[in-house]
Amino acid sequence: MRYDLTDFEWSVIEPLLPKDRRGVKPKNNRRVLNGIFWVLRAGAPWRDLPERYGSYTTAYNRFNRWRKAGVWDRFMGAIVKAHDGKVQMIDSSIVRVHQHASGPKKRVEIVVWAKAEAASPRRSMRASTRKAVRSAS
Repeated sequence: MRYDLTDFEWSVIEPLLPKDRRGVKPKNNRRVLNGIFWVLRAGAPWRDLPERYGSYTTAYNRFNRWRKAGVWDRFMGAIVKAHDGKVQMIDSSIVRVHQHASGPKKRVEIVVWAKAEAASPRRSMRASTRKAVRSAS
């Protein structure tokens, strides 16, 4: 499928798989690995794993067993070494959105009129209106 392991990636990972397992030997580790990567990439629950990757319980149990045994650390070390250290991983916890992507700032403007009132005296009439003068008669 689209994001499944390539032959090169599989050739790097396959020798690192645990081989000293008791009981039934796993038949298709590559298929299960692709299923684990599908769940991690999609962020879906394990139960939503497509059938082409096998049982979701197998993928979940193998993921947890390998995590506890340090197999994933060995995988990452081998992958980085195979790509000459030119591997970049992006986690959503380090990705930041551009400042303009969040929309306008929500702020409240408070206008203070006290300074404007103190600077000019109150007038009930316009300054351009002539004042009436009483005659002295």
